[in-house]
Amino acid sequence: MEAFLVSTGVVALAEIGDKTQLLALVLAAKFRKPVPIILGILVATVVNHAAAGAAGAWISALVGPTAMRWILGLSFIAMAAWTLVPDKYDDDEKQNVAPRFGVFGTTLIAFFLLEMGDKTQIATVALAAKYSSLFAVVAGTTLGMMLANVPAVLLGEVAAKKLPMQLVHRIAAAIFLALGVSVLLGFGALG
Repeated sequence: MEAFLVSTGVVALAEIGDKTQLLALVLAAKFRKPVPIILGILVATVVNHAAAGAAGAWISALVGPTAMRWILGLSFIAMAAWTLVPDKYDDDEKQNVAPRFGVFGTTLIAFFLLEMGDKTQIATVALAAKYSSLFAVVAGTTLGMMLANVPAVLLGEVAAKKLPMQLVHRIAAAIFLALGVSVLLGFGALG
């Protein structure tokens, strides 16, 4: 249960103000069809985070517990720093996917590609390496993505302008930092 809850909370906070959340706002404004956008986000996230989680589980099986503790601890601390750097959505990125795929297909492709190497994907790798329950981590990170992105799709720019982004990023960074320090100090069991 801890793996699910931590994964949900960390990703939900890290996703606020992220480039994929900005993409959700753009797609919602452009297409005005929330259901296929939300379904596209869900499918893209499940596929992307399942692959990332599998990579994290594989990495944890390859290295010893001491090396894994250092890799995870430093990774979480790096994620804390990265979270403090706000994302900007590049207009050229949204042009890469042609609308011929429909709203669902455009959302699926755009989200999957934009999530590659993103902080929430890297966090999924690290969380899957830390916790032994791949399903709980992927379910949690997926729920966290949906908690952050569904309101963006449904409420659009109004919600994005009202949230104190700097405070949200600081809270997410503090959680990543606490995870990193606790892993380095051996407070959190690996697996």
